[in-house]
Amino acid sequence: MNEKMGKAFLIVRMKGTVNVPYWANTTMDLLHLDKRFRATIIPEKDNTKGMLNKIKHYVSWQEIDVSTAKELLEKKARKGGYQKITAEDMTKLGFKSTDDLAKSLADGSVALSKLKPLKPWFALSPPKHGFKRNTKKMYGEGGILGSHKELLAQVRLMM
Repeated sequence: MNEKMGKAFLIVRMKGTVNVPYWANTTMDLLHLDKRFRATIIPEKDNTKGMLNKIKHYVSWQEIDVSTAKELLEKKARKGGYQKITAEDMTKLGFKSTDDLAKSLADGSVALSKLKPLKPWFALSPPKHGFKRNTKKMYGEGGILGSHKELLAQVRLMM
């Protein structure tokens, strides 16, 4: 994992849709996180940190590296009709391969939501063997919410 950490965040919604205040729901809708265990990759901008801080009790995030971005694209990226993406789709988007797309996503030069026909999110499954930490606390308190240092390893269990 010595690859250069990017200027983009992998964000995963960890909590469900019940009893979520309107303002948090709106923010998560803007990030395309409308269901539990949805993940997205967004480039780091001025407003990104503010949005993440606002919904930190519902999501967890970490800077993404190229290898994780590539793995997510290969296993979980979908287009309309929930079909897997093909090499043909990559060339239509203007990338030579998933490696190129993963690199540009990880360094924040392209946003997932701007890549039509790709869906702007990845649907993850609940982690195999469950969470190792508390799901109701912030990362600093021994939980999984907020800025999460081990999220990439966790997401690998969810693919």
